[in-house]
Amino acid sequence: MKKNNDRFKIAIIGAGKVGMTAAYALLLGGGFHEIALYGRDKRKLLGEKLDLEHAMALSHKSAISVSDNPAELSGVDIFVFCAGAAQAAGETRLQLAEKNIKIVNDLVPKLLEASPDAILLMVTNPVDLLTLRAKEISPAARVFGSGTLLDTARFRFHLSEFLRVHPRSIHAYVLGEHGDHSFPVISSANIGGQPLTSFPEFSREKALEAYRKARDAAYAIIESKGATYYGIGASVAKIARSIITNGQSVLSLSTIIDDYYGQSGMAVSVPCILGRNGIERVIKVALNQDEQDQLADGVKALKEAYLAGKPK
Repeated sequence: MKKNNDRFKIAIIGAGKVGMTAAYALLLGGGFHEIALYGRDKRKLLGEKLDLEHAMALSHKSAISVSDNPAELSGVDIFVFCAGAAQAAGETRLQLAEKNIKIVNDLVPKLLEASPDAILLMVTNPVDLLTLRAKEISPAARVFGSGTLLDTARFRFHLSEFLRVHPRSIHAYVLGEHGDHSFPVISSANIGGQPLTSFPEFSREKALEAYRKARDAAYAIIESKGATYYGIGASVAKIARSIITNGQSVLSLSTIIDDYYGQSGMAVSVPCILGRNGIERVIKVALNQDEQDQLADGVKALKEAYLAGKPK
């Protein structure tokens, strides 16, 4: 990634609740010279721009630009792809595939033509399938998805409720699909190097209940208020900051795997080292046989959904 005087430009693609919450989280976190907003309704974008600008006096300064033309998005370092249909109540993420793949097919080439050196962070669901499609149509691009970063954060939060340890000190992942075929990695989870399973408060039943709460959280939130956006907005800010600071953070992100416990050819979430150039290395976390089987089941389900959802 080019950098002159560490002036970073990030573009939010999609002006819905997720995109705008991500923009707000990025503004509060600081570090970006420019935050570009892209959407179809420029009048709405101008209102979002003004609202964000009013927050600057109480946070960090960034130039806010708006556009309804992807060709205008030059000089972007990170695209945050939030465009697409939102998940409706009772709808699974995989059921979104066909309509959102069409949007990826249309927009991604235009974005990368305007800023060919940009990192492309996919956020729209189903994020694994859209990450795969974006990479297929832009093989030279640095593409990855937000994946199970939020699922992992939710899982650690619910574990912390009965373990009485801060979530940031719990090293436990949710991996695989960002959806119903995700799975918790309990066998190698730890707190301060001590196996999670050795803590007196631990029980497998409690850990699985914490995972179920994390897995089903989006359904509960969508049923309650129509959409989830605070958690994913914070996730986008976390990812972006690791990139611009070359943070080398280990995050569970969606990337196309190659012989990961025998699985290849699909984007799923695994622990990744994230730095200035995007994903720099994939970490092969220790999985027991049951966890390996769950990974395989998720990859199979995603491949079947991709074939069914890919526009003919």
